[in-house]
Amino acid sequence: MNKKKLLLIGIPVLLLIVGYTFFGGTSDEDVAITTSVVKDDFLNEVIISGEAQSTSSQNIDGPSEMRNYNLYDVKIQDLIPEGTIVKKGDYVGKLDQSGVNGKIIDERLNLETAQSQYTQQQLDTTLSLKQERTAIKDLLFNIQEDELELKQSVYEPPATIRKLEINIERSKRDLKEKKEDYSIIERKAIAKMVGVANQVSKTQKRLDELIELQKSFTIYSDADGMITYLKRGSSKRQTGSGISPWDPTIATLPDLTKMESKTYSNEVDIRKIKEDLPVTVGFDAFPNITLKGKVTSVANVGENKSGSDIKLFQVLVNLEEINDNIRPGMTTSNRILIHKEENVLMLPLEAIFTKDSISYVYSKSGFSITKKQVELGNSNVDKVIIKEGVEEGEIVYLSKPEDMEEKSISLLK
Repeated sequence: MNKKKLLLIGIPVLLLIVGYTFFGGTSDEDVAITTSVVKDDFLNEVIISGEAQSTSSQNIDGPSEMRNYNLYDVKIQDLIPEGTIVKKGDYVGKLDQSGVNGKIIDERLNLETAQSQYTQQQLDTTLSLKQERTAIKDLLFNIQEDELELKQSVYEPPATIRKLEINIERSKRDLKEKKEDYSIIERKAIAKMVGVANQVSKTQKRLDELIELQKSFTIYSDADGMITYLKRGSSKRQTGSGISPWDPTIATLPDLTKMESKTYSNEVDIRKIKEDLPVTVGFDAFPNITLKGKVTSVANVGENKSGSDIKLFQVLVNLEEINDNIRPGMTTSNRILIHKEENVLMLPLEAIFTKDSISYVYSKSGFSITKKQVELGNSNVDKVIIKEGVEEGEIVYLSKPEDMEEKSISLLK
């Protein structure tokens, strides 16, 4: 009875172990180390990351007139957040006014000095011309007195009469010279008045320009758009950054309807990339968004990567589609299509083995394994085209099966 019970219990257990070994266990193993030959479109792509940017933008600049007043390093005091959507005339930021304010104070003092000099010159001119006119009047009175005395000296000795005539001639000559001198003094005084008046006008104009310059230190948007701050090297314009008359740009207003992806390729891949190749552009910020693009520029000269001797070549990809979510500065993934073949047989590179320049696969058929030569076509980073040697759906191994090293290869006919 006990033996029968043991047999009844043992036989099903044994069958379960055998079944698991030959079916369940091998099934999991096969799934892990085998794959099937598939027929699909073969894509050879170069995948490189980049950054979205606009191909057309309008600059928002600080006042270029700063150089006229020796203001060469003006700090940014305030800025609105980058990415803010603004309208024309909206506030963008403010520059530090301490430098221009100091010059306004100095110019106001200069204006007061110039106005004082003008008033002083005006008084001096009035006084000197008045003195000259008085002297002329005195000469006229002297002449009139001498002429009157001459009329009354009819019975005087001839010498006395002659003396009076000489005095009258001398006084008339002095009067003529005095009038000529007055004309010269008057012209000279007018010239001095014009000079000091010009100085007042010039100083007033410079003060007015400084006040206008001070107003321009508050920055407003020149058009509608999204604020993107200028990037110099690895840093962007921010509060505390400095601008100069030679580099006055603070921000840009990119045209979001004209976008491109700026990226860099290594020395190996750059040989494959040509202009007009199609590109699929993805965005890290929006994994579900992909846009069509096209290579528009491939650099001929490489650039040194910071901290490395590796040469990188700039590649520009024009976005042929528009999406309102895409903004300049977003990280892009650029899949540049180098080569495409439709409806071909393919296998992973791991499934291909080589011996004596012969490429082969380990093909599984039922419980047997065959080493079969295959003819390869183009390959990419993970797949290769199989021109001949296997069929669609055929199962092959991704790693060498045990005890198959010495087995001969079935060559192509």
